[in-house]
Amino acid sequence: MNFILKHKLTIVGIMIGATGGYLYYYFVGCASGTCAITSKPMNSTLYGAMMGALLLNIFKKKKTKS
Repeated sequence: MNFILKHKLTIVGIMIGATGGYLYYYFVGCASGTCAITSKPMNSTLYGAMMGALLLNIFKKKKTKS
């Protein structure tokens, strides 16, 4: 439980990014099947999750020693 509270912003970013990645695959996708990221739903979802985690991890406050 402590892990979830410590990394809640990153976990939210993963969920939002994965949802966004899958929606991008579903609505835009790749018609020819040669696109590396958007040709399969798993690739698009994992890429979106990674980008969401990285984006929201930017806003995480760092603890400073005083």
